[in-house]
Amino acid sequence: MTSRRRAPAKETLTEPQKSAPTSVEDPKISIPPSKWTKILCLSSLLLLPYAYLLFFHFQIDAQLKRSILINAALSAAGFFVTVKLIPVASRYVLRRNLFGYDINKKGTPQGLIRIPESLGIVVAIVFLVLAILFQHFNFTADSSWLVEYNAALASICFMVLLGFVDDVLDVPWRVKLVLPSFAALPLLMAYAGHTTIVIPKPLIPYLGLDVLDLGWIYKLYMGLLVVFCTNSINIHAGINGLEVGQTVVIASAILIHNVMQIGASKDPEYQQAHAFSIYLVQPFLATSLALLCYNWYPSSVFVGDTYTYFAGMTMAVVGILGHFSETLLIFFAPQVLNFLLSLPQLAGLIPCPRHRLPKFDPKTGLLTGTNDGTLVNFTLRLLGRMREESLCIVLLGLQAVACCFCFLLRWLLAGWYK
Repeated sequence: MTSRRRAPAKETLTEPQKSAPTSVEDPKISIPPSKWTKILCLSSLLLLPYAYLLFFHFQIDAQLKRSILINAALSAAGFFVTVKLIPVASRYVLRRNLFGYDINKKGTPQGLIRIPESLGIVVAIVFLVLAILFQHFNFTADSSWLVEYNAALASICFMVLLGFVDDVLDVPWRVKLVLPSFAALPLLMAYAGHTTIVIPKPLIPYLGLDVLDLGWIYKLYMGLLVVFCTNSINIHAGINGLEVGQTVVIASAILIHNVMQIGASKDPEYQQAHAFSIYLVQPFLATSLALLCYNWYPSSVFVGDTYTYFAGMTMAVVGILGHFSETLLIFFAPQVLNFLLSLPQLAGLIPCPRHRLPKFDPKTGLLTGTNDGTLVNFTLRLLGRMREESLCIVLLGLQAVACCFCFLLRWLLAGWYK
């Protein structure tokens, strides 16, 4: 669910094309200083806690820290490469008529601008190149993690391909639900980790065991988690900056969680599992921040389903292989709420329009919530009309609160729950 209207793929005089708005001259794709300031503030707010924990709070093994820093350096380079490549890719995308109009600006000059679509493909390509290059610095040919690392990249790459196909062919949403299942196959087939769960301490007297082996049911759960993560990012959308913004907040929380687990544990295998997660999340976060520079309000590019599928798959992969899927689901609390609000329409119990977006008033520039079952509309109905950028900030604040609540919950239940 995104705030755009796709143009016809071919330059033929069809009815949809006749009704499309008359475009003004395409603007130059660039990042104004105001956006740089906002992205810098957001990055500092999210990454300073991670840096403090990594460098000052915990005594982390020198070799492990070295690998994390090499990965961070590659990620920083990936940020600048992505910033440079997005305008270049935008020109090629516009030539192929893969663009949209911002529905939330309909009736204003900004609503007539052709905005290039599917720029998530640039982020995904840079991320995959960085992740492959990092293998040279960290993994040996006989590394036990190399198989799962490459399987994770294969699943992410498969999901990027399916997402781009969806952007081009406009696949029905019922088909979208099952696409992540196919993309998860490389990960599920190569997964050699445990299939057990630790029984919560309050339930041990009733069940009579500490650990339960779920076998194939655990892999089924992994597949369902992938389906949820990819589609939940995709449907919690519709305003500039929301898709990438929520991803950046969750990815930052994942980094903080991983470094806390590494610092609190003395088990090398456990530390390596969370370091594995960091190796994937750092380049993912860096490239996503580059995309957010262009996608923040007012957006000059649209991310497309390519990015939302890529983002959901990447976070599902690190949650599964890092063995913190329960924590990941709490990070996704707003997405869970959005899914529950959307369920009646997704199930066909209530009529579901193509774009479940707020109503835009071109005279005031304010958005008004509709009766569609999304967290975006629910927030507007609850708090009243507001500007698109303000609404995005509120929703990202809610995402950050959910992540903080997860950390508080883990601290309160430590030693009692598990």
